[in-house]
Amino acid sequence: MIRRVGEPVEPGRRYILRPGAYAILRRGGLVLLTHQAEPIPELQLPGGGVDPGEQPVAALHREVYEETGWTMQLERRLGAFRRFTFMPEYDIWAEKLCTVYLAKPGRRLGPPTEELHLPIWLPIREAAETLGNAGDRHFLRSIS
Repeated sequence: MIRRVGEPVEPGRRYILRPGAYAILRRGGLVLLTHQAEPIPELQLPGGGVDPGEQPVAALHREVYEETGWTMQLERRLGAFRRFTFMPEYDIWAEKLCTVYLAKPGRRLGPPTEELHLPIWLPIREAAETLGNAGDRHFLRSIS
């Protein structure tokens, strides 16, 4: 069974399934996060949606680079959670199926290529308290 976090499902609301892949990028006692400025400013695990026909791990490498400017080395899959939410950037209600992986940051190749994202290094415990959603916080706490 996959853990559900966040707001309850609204009866009668149609949700679109949005699979995504996210990384906990740990180096020593720090973790690399992304601060997304819009539509709602928040700290997030780097990652995002898996495009149609794309493999989840390939999507994860792409998203980490776009949001942080870093490459990564995958260690292992930690698990998954789902949450039901409105995504204003796409104007949809989504059932987000979020798979979380543990990884090591590789090299910084430059700034993020995705606008409105800023890479931030934080101590793991501090990050576990400030991430924007309960699923991200759960998995980060599980490794600290």
